[in-house]
Amino acid sequence: MASRDPLNGKLVTIIGGSGFLGDHVAQALLERGARLCIASRHPERAFKLKPLAQLGQIEFLPCDVTKPDTVAFAVRGADAVVNLVGAFEGDLKATMADGAGTVAQAAAAAGVAALVHVSAIGADSESPSGYAQAKAAGEAEVLAAFPKATILRPSILFGDDDHFIQMFAGLVSTFRILPVFAPHAPLQPLFVDDAAEAVVVALANPAAFGGKTFEIAGPEAITMLTLHQRIAASQHRKRTFIEMPDSLSALFAALPGTPMNSDQWVMLKQGNVPGGKLPGMKQLGIAPRPLGLFLDRWMTRFRRYGRFNETVAG
Repeated sequence: MASRDPLNGKLVTIIGGSGFLGDHVAQALLERGARLCIASRHPERAFKLKPLAQLGQIEFLPCDVTKPDTVAFAVRGADAVVNLVGAFEGDLKATMADGAGTVAQAAAAAGVAALVHVSAIGADSESPSGYAQAKAAGEAEVLAAFPKATILRPSILFGDDDHFIQMFAGLVSTFRILPVFAPHAPLQPLFVDDAAEAVVVALANPAAFGGKTFEIAGPEAITMLTLHQRIAASQHRKRTFIEMPDSLSALFAALPGTPMNSDQWVMLKQGNVPGGKLPGMKQLGIAPRPLGLFLDRWMTRFRRYGRFNETVAG
């Protein structure tokens, strides 16, 4: 580990660090020699990171962004803070708007050098999606309390342990006929390790990236229908995909117990690609990797005979 790495030995608190992106951000920071505090409502979910850290390099704290005293305790003595809190359920304003402001206020009071707030592509106070509204309000509260914060708006994230590609992969492997919601909605999925690198780069150089908002996405725009077709091809399976009309898709999303709620449907229909007006991965000095670089390898376990399957299955 190079001692001249600006994050080496620094204490970074990751609020909401026990989730999908949090795992990868933590690993990227540990590789740079940073000391970590993983703070979330369920810090035990991140205990799997323990073997990756040296003795004393990582700690875990209970933290709830709706309880300011727990946030203030989590960021005490921190050199940098990352806020990854996000949800599609519950009180979105309390967690992603007011909670984001609470994190920024605590970071400012603690005198931290850098704050990275992870929002989402599509954050918009005028959006019909409550999620998008809450994300936009969160950005505003963060910048009001910590003007030099870096805002990252990622597109949909993918990885070998995600709940996006892997969910569709399971459906494609199980059913011969599948509906596709918002089949022509454009997506620009971002590899989770590249998103984690964006967080780390912003933390390491707040002088260059502080006070700016970045829309970060993968290098390739595809549609939902194309995504399904590519997953099927990588599994060596023949599948029939039915393009669902918006009216039926909206009705499905409104039903309880479905894998997609109404907010997610609205944002999916609008697409998940950068608007082109904000800086992105290029300005952060990162070359994002395409989904195709990984898909065939990840889909091996979904093939009928695993890696020995070289024929198209039913």
